[in-house]
Amino acid sequence: MDCYTANWNPLGDSAFYRKYELYSMDWDLKEELRDCLVAAAPYGGPIALLRNPWRKEKAASVRPVLEIYSASGLPLASLLWKSGPVVSLGWSAEEELLCVQEDGGVLVYGLHGDFRRHFSMGNEVLQNRVLDARIFHTEFGSGVAILTGAHRFTLSANVSDLKLRRMPEVPGLQGAPTCWTALCQDRVAHILLAVGPDLYLLDQSACSAVTPFGLAPGVSSFLQMAVSFTYRHLALFTDTGYIWMGTASLKEKLCEFNCNIRAPPKQMVWCSRPRSKERAVVVAWERRLMVVGDAPESIQFVLDEDSYLVPELDGVRIFSRSTHEFLHEVPVASEEIFKIASMAPGALLLEAQKEYEKESQKADEYLREIQELGQLTQAVQQCIEAAGHEHRPDMQKSLLRAASFGKCFLDRFPPDSFVRMCQDLRVLNAIRDYHIGIPLTYSQYKQLTIQVLLDRLVLRRLYPLAIQICEYLRLPEVQGVSRILAHWACYKVQQKDVSDEDVARAINQKLGDTPGVSYSDIAARAYGCGRTELAIKLLEYEPRSGEQVPLLLKMKRSKLALSKAIESGDTDLVFTVLLHLKNELNRGDFFMTLRNQPMALSLYRQFCKHQELETLKDLYNQDDNHQELGSFHIRASYAAEEV
Repeated sequence: MDCYTANWNPLGDSAFYRKYELYSMDWDLKEELRDCLVAAAPYGGPIALLRNPWRKEKAASVRPVLEIYSASGLPLASLLWKSGPVVSLGWSAEEELLCVQEDGGVLVYGLHGDFRRHFSMGNEVLQNRVLDARIFHTEFGSGVAILTGAHRFTLSANVSDLKLRRMPEVPGLQGAPTCWTALCQDRVAHILLAVGPDLYLLDQSACSAVTPFGLAPGVSSFLQMAVSFTYRHLALFTDTGYIWMGTASLKEKLCEFNCNIRAPPKQMVWCSRPRSKERAVVVAWERRLMVVGDAPESIQFVLDEDSYLVPELDGVRIFSRSTHEFLHEVPVASEEIFKIASMAPGALLLEAQKEYEKESQKADEYLREIQELGQLTQAVQQCIEAAGHEHRPDMQKSLLRAASFGKCFLDRFPPDSFVRMCQDLRVLNAIRDYHIGIPLTYSQYKQLTIQVLLDRLVLRRLYPLAIQICEYLRLPEVQGVSRILAHWACYKVQQKDVSDEDVARAINQKLGDTPGVSYSDIAARAYGCGRTELAIKLLEYEPRSGEQVPLLLKMKRSKLALSKAIESGDTDLVFTVLLHLKNELNRGDFFMTLRNQPMALSLYRQFCKHQELETLKDLYNQDDNHQELGSFHIRASYAAEEV
């Protein structure tokens, strides 16, 4: 702990940045990252790699392999790529992998390599081919932007509700732009592109030339651009070695930095923390990483291997063949507690707790100093907040012990924040485990919410961990355990190597009468997988006939549906099945079915008396019921006389 700040790097006088290891990567990569298309999902998401032989002069004779790994490097899926050349990979907000092909087709895969769907970006893209593509995220969902061979842009702001927009043409554009990106302004997606020294903003109706406010003169080309995680800020790398940083509208300049390197960087991403006034950009070249901001000096790191940058809400993930690291601005609470010679109340409380463990009287001196200043409540809050931003469990425990120690000397300190932080950290430490591989920070976790985290655990088929988290946090069953068990059951019915009987029994033993779980939904999934008999077995456990009958009709098990409807005693349900049977069967078979179900026959007769008299007569003839047939003719004759 004495060297705790050894990896802190100052950027100017007001901020520190630190880089620490998340995982030691044990993945067995057969190719260098530079030879692959790479896509990593935000919020500690998975990594996709596709070796790209199409960019080489001599295409490889073997087909490339699409590989998906967790953030810790554990393999999740591997499949031989049998489709066309891929231009770009990207992850949607639902952690679906979007593979943009050269012909404008987009193939969507799940986390485990299962094919989900396919859509096209339009005929124009098909004719002119795809030069480049970007996957971006908006408040409406995940979008795709395409640059075609005709140097035109097409985009869709939400791939779940595909609506293609052909962007306006850039006047005089003869070649591909030097760099471009997708922006989201006023809830609308735009394209910002650079052509030599000029910048153009494409919206739904027009192409506008724009100029960054306060840009240094002498720029003849923009080589790279990066938009921040929240789409509020933009960075531009120029051929003069200057990096301009400002708002995404280009109307306000934050700062400008001369990195004295004119070579175009491999990647440039933003590195900022929510609610922080500091703004920094991380720039990566082949073997150099630079953090620049509103300071005369930069922070530089040497890269030993090919590395890839993943922008996050509160920092940047950096992974290579051997390591996965996280670079971020040191939070204020951590800085105040741990910086050298700090006299902040949190720092004094931490020292007091350490001295108390040593049974030293200095603990009393530190504590009295905090109390005399009236800052004990602030000290406890600082320690709790700093614990949330620590990655190492030993540091979390040390800070929480200090907070607990300080609480003992406060009369009315609400325990909610302390208890909630302990719970949150236990959840975070569980999912950060190497075998789980979701390295969320506290800020990301709060932004993502517990429900989305549970969905992502379910997506990874980590059902036991998801259930343990629900039980630990005491979430309502319908939102927690029941929902996860239903997802587990839907996954179970897809295991075709297990018999229908065994699957149905296992599901019933696990679910029982768990509230909020619908056996009919699970049966519908089984039917969708082609396991009709399993679906029927599962419906036996569904207590609500109103849920059983519609699915049985859909599966063309109408006679069984009729039996279930009669057992329910719901006449409306019986009539629904009878009308379905009438349309499905020929007249003779329909009447024979009714003869085997006296209750259904009685109800249908009542229906026919009011709606279909001729059908009623045919029923009496079919049953050789001469007495009722005679009564029918007598009533009919009276009705005729009245007319």
